[in-house]
Amino acid sequence: MSDLVRYDDSTPRIARIVLNRPDTRNAQNTELLYALNDAFDRAARDDGIHVIVLAAEGPHFSSGHDLREHDWRANMGPRTPVGTWAGFGSQGAEGLMAREEEIYAGFSERWRNIPKPTIAEVHGKVIAGGLMLVWPCDLIVASEDAEFVDNVVAMGANAVEFFNHPWEFGIRKAKELLFTAGTLTAADAERIGMVNRVVPRAELTEHTMRLAATIAAMPLFALKLAKRSVNAAQDAQGRATAQQTAFALHQLAHSHNVQVHGDIVDPDFLARFARRA
Repeated sequence: MSDLVRYDDSTPRIARIVLNRPDTRNAQNTELLYALNDAFDRAARDDGIHVIVLAAEGPHFSSGHDLREHDWRANMGPRTPVGTWAGFGSQGAEGLMAREEEIYAGFSERWRNIPKPTIAEVHGKVIAGGLMLVWPCDLIVASEDAEFVDNVVAMGANAVEFFNHPWEFGIRKAKELLFTAGTLTAADAERIGMVNRVVPRAELTEHTMRLAATIAAMPLFALKLAKRSVNAAQDAQGRATAQQTAFALHQLAHSHNVQVHGDIVDPDFLARFARRA
């Protein structure tokens, strides 16, 4: 497993996975995402693990996709795909869509469907692609300083690749946050039901692990059945179909940006991003 992700199963029945790229605020490059997927697989396949906690080192949970990874085709080359999409080296929309189907939408969907309960332990900023790490988790515990941002419309696209916004925010709030590229505080996220609990930063890990221990004491098979029941109810509302449509529109936005701006992301946004970095 890469040094970019730490794995700790020293607490009985709990696996603690920690993003460990603090110098980039845990920006998600190809290596980090495959390492995270390996860690989730390890916990899912260990019969002694009942609960999986996802946390992060550094001042922020995740700054989102690593926009500085320009050589992504080469970085995808040595990987064995987890899903059935391939052709990562293909030119044009084909290669880009294949990559995003694999490591963005594909990984997030895969993590959502891990049978065991998962808890995101969130602090600081969670920006765009960072949402695609926390939303697949069953529960979210946030520190009081946590902030959630989807600024993808400002980049020239519709939303992040894992489109769960209506189920996380509700229709009206989802539109408001997307249209304004706005920020949701931890308190607001708890109020609308996206976050389960908000605690002081100093108490975040202790509180999350205590919650994980309570859940881990339950019969594992019953936990798996309960999770599948709730996920099935959400899917019956059309989540999977909406996800596929939004992902296709996301790819259309990339192609449009390439034709108009010469890059998959609006360069005006990239310039502003570079100045802040």
